[in-house]
Amino acid sequence: MTARAHTPENQNELLEYRLSLRLGPVHARQRLGIEQEAESKVFGPDRHSFHLENITSAPRFISTCLKLAGLFRRGQANSRRLDTVHNRFHITGLPAAFEGYRILQLTDLHVDMDEANLQAVINRIKPLEYDLCVLTGDYRRRTWGPIEDAMEGMARLRDAIQGKAYAVLGNHDSVRMVPGLEDMGYHLLMNEHAILQRGEDRLYLAGVDDAHFYKVHNLHKAGDEIPPGGISLLLSHTPEIWREAAHAGYDVFLCGHTHGGQICLPGGFPVTLDSDCPRELGRGYWRRNGMQGYTSPGTGTSVVNVRLNCPPEVTLHTLTGGPG
Repeated sequence: MTARAHTPENQNELLEYRLSLRLGPVHARQRLGIEQEAESKVFGPDRHSFHLENITSAPRFISTCLKLAGLFRRGQANSRRLDTVHNRFHITGLPAAFEGYRILQLTDLHVDMDEANLQAVINRIKPLEYDLCVLTGDYRRRTWGPIEDAMEGMARLRDAIQGKAYAVLGNHDSVRMVPGLEDMGYHLLMNEHAILQRGEDRLYLAGVDDAHFYKVHNLHKAGDEIPPGGISLLLSHTPEIWREAAHAGYDVFLCGHTHGGQICLPGGFPVTLDSDCPRELGRGYWRRNGMQGYTSPGTGTSVVNVRLNCPPEVTLHTLTGGPG
């Protein structure tokens, strides 16, 4: 008997089979179908979300404008100098075993965008001490096309991350990346939750699929089995679902997507956040309807590898039960 050749058709069948087993047939079909339909489109399915990066001339046009203004080199250097930002969440009822628990958040890495930025991220996180790493989406440069370069970068990053790493997908990410990322040791939360346990104490970590472009998030599926009164943290690529998440009862909301504006006016004022949310939720710590949140400005760049008045960061969140 001869082995079946690994043709592209067979590989696609295997991928769809693995995704169906992992996500359920409906979610797998839905995400793959929307990706195929929306590939390279500038506007999202709701006609409101906008993909500047899908305009092929955009990177060259923006780069040319910045060069003419004498800002390109400075902006590129800025994009490779990462800050380590410390944030503290004061959570009433935090289980004692999780006092001082540290979470490293990485987001909007776009690992195949700029080799120097990826290496800067790896160098920045290697000496850090933390209990858990979470990644809140956008690992690929483009919103369409091949995934191989992004997967290679994510494998290099995984080698630098200590311990467990939980992740969600963003609007740049293909669901085709899920099996490979999980094979590397990333735990994808696709409208699911995981239990973080220390002795008898527990925290609940939920994560949703992209809520910005693909609109395939499901807060109910992610959180229905979290017990009432359990302290819960939600990973979302975008802050846009803050209202739904707060009413669903999540205590902490971690997200990215906005890049903090990436290219901002003096004083850090963003020209655009590409997100349907209040501007106060566009960057840093915020609180809404009893839920605390943090929107990271991200570690990488999109469209052009330039940052102005908006430094990239890796974020270390510390949980405490003490008063805020």
